Amino acid sequence: MAMAQLAGCTADELRYGMRTYSGVDRRFDFKIKTPQLVFLSDYAHHPKEISESARSLRQLYRDRHITAIFQPHLYTRTRDFYREFAQALSLFDEVILTDIYPAREKPIEGVTSQLIYDNLAPGVEKQLISKDEALALVKSRTFDVLVVLGAGDLDEQVPQMTAILKQANKT
Repeated sequence: MAMAQLAGCTADELRYGMRTYSGVDRRFDFKIKTPQLVFLSDYAHHPKEISESARSLRQLYRDRHITAIFQPHLYTRTRDFYREFAQALSLFDEVILTDIYPAREKPIEGVTSQLIYDNLAPGVEKQLISKDEALALVKSRTFDVLVVLGAGDLDEQVPQMTAILKQANKT
């Protein structure tokens, strides 16, 4: 607000901006929040961001089963940080990994979501799926707390996932 004021915004413009600000999209963005089900989307695509998201969810929902669907973003990032991704994702009870979102990159031989999968902590429920299987998986399961993580295009399915989950939970 101070910067906006220095740039010439009036007090009325600042009040209007605060009143109409809806928050940052895809940062701990709740889609469903009921006693039976919590569903959110989070842009977290780096191990440190994923760790913070997991810790926050764990603090909010201590006694609940937390499932993360994660779409790794970039082959190079996966290659360089697969151990750190696995460590961060191991903070969840269950991890569902999709294929890597390549963005601007070409595939790198031997670099797949399997690298992360193979390094998840013992005891973490885990599954590898293609992005195209995500909706069917959400439709076929019940969840307690579910978060979709990543900077790729899996987020494009979040509105459909929300509808599926609302229908299944009659919310």
